[in-house]
Amino acid sequence: MTDLSTLVAEELALPVDPRVTAMAAAVAAQYPGAARAVLFYGSCLRQRELDGLMLDFYLIVSSYREAYGRGWYAFANRLVPPNVFPFEHEGLAAKYAVLSEVDFARENSTRARSVSVWARFAQPSRLVWVKDEAARGKIVSAVAEAVPTLFALTIPAMTGDERRDPLAIFREGFALTYGAELRAERKGRSGSIIDADPNRYADFGQAALMDFRVSKPPKRAKGSDKLIWEHGRERVGIRKRAKRAWRWRARKGKMLSVIRLAKATTTFAGGVDYLAWKINRHAGTEIVVKPWQRRWPILGALTLLPRLLRRGAIR
Repeated sequence: MTDLSTLVAEELALPVDPRVTAMAAAVAAQYPGAARAVLFYGSCLRQRELDGLMLDFYLIVSSYREAYGRGWYAFANRLVPPNVFPFEHEGLAAKYAVLSEVDFARENSTRARSVSVWARFAQPSRLVWVKDEAARGKIVSAVAEAVPTLFALTIPAMTGDERRDPLAIFREGFALTYGAELRAERKGRSGSIIDADPNRYADFGQAALMDFRVSKPPKRAKGSDKLIWEHGRERVGIRKRAKRAWRWRARKGKMLSVIRLAKATTTFAGGVDYLAWKINRHAGTEIVVKPWQRRWPILGALTLLPRLLRRGAIR
């Protein structure tokens, strides 16, 4: 069986549309002294469609000081990562999130402050621009932690033989992570991600389970349903405790989503319009942004939330 790091390295190196590569290089060129890598991920990668959609990138930088100098952007990126910016290149539209190498490694691990990064990089991604081989090695190592993190935090919340089924673990894990963020996608979207490429998830999941068995296998306490699963610094006990931990992640994640939304209005021109477009696209709603919401984007974005929550447009 191929080990997980090798699977990640091979997947990251798969070719993409040359327009994606060109856009990634253009993003990196904006940060000549700081850019270390650019990753492409998300629905455009899964669907292999670019025109009329918004591409998703992560820009990994050496440090926020190197990327921005002193000032608000560096402070905001350090305090509530990531910063998100819009970008256009040769007729294509994109947004890119900025993380330092240190933060990217942490946010793919069980030390992550939220589910946002590892949940995305447990899915397919491509390394579409890289500074050098040292940077490539760090990216591969970080991304290779995403699936083990998902498994380490998901398996204790499951029961029965499904804990040994890679696809069942992915389905439960993505369902839990979707519940830990404000998402515009319809119910069941987390499962459709796996259905798009079940063989990939089976291979990555088997490799992750093998890594666990080789390092620290699960132990069942006598006379109980207690499952102790260790990975890195994380130790998750009985299912009840795991479920409680996920409820806490959901509360924290949704609060962070609101904070990031408000912060994005300072970095993302037309952020309220983008928010409405994304929700309309995924949830089938017909939200129309009012002029005053464009003039006061933070307030405008926040005033949308109660109505959207009531209507089930975001969860």
